Amino acid sequence: MAPLLVLVVVTVALRAAGAAGVRRLRSWPVALRGGLAAMFVVTGMSHFVGMREDLISMVPPALPEPGLLVTVTGVLELAGAAGLLWRRTVPWAAGGLSALLVVMFPANVYAAIAGLTISGSPAMALLPRTLLQVVFLAATIAVLAAEVRRRRMSRAADTAGSPASPALTPSG
Repeated sequence: MAPLLVLVVVTVALRAAGAAGVRRLRSWPVALRGGLAAMFVVTGMSHFVGMREDLISMVPPALPEPGLLVTVTGVLELAGAAGLLWRRTVPWAAGGLSALLVVMFPANVYAAIAGLTISGSPAMALLPRTLLQVVFLAATIAVLAAEVRRRRMSRAADTAGSPASPALTPSG
């Protein structure tokens, strides 16, 4: 539940800063990017500090090298968080994090079905865990869609503002 809280609090705080006059934070997609970045820093760090053993236990037994998988997914979450903050890499980061959420979902299913404990408490039941993943996935997809739309509009504006191509004339 902590990742959801981080996502919501940071997104709302950034959006409030935008409403208070910080121009770069005026749009919801930018505030949401910041909220997602903060959330993925928190979840990415948990792959190395605090919850590492719990996360390793969540890896379904059919998968090899659970420790390595937790390390790799943690690095990918941290890289994705950084990518959300640099405009040039936003679509790649949002798309990659969307895919990562889908790929990691079986670990959530396994944790719920196996009745694992996470930080000393029983793992969240499958339905709430699934709904939480859907919220995170919807947020990453919303950022990706907003960035793709922004880029298309920017290209269309550039095209509309450019001078017409000179007519081709036969030489000779």
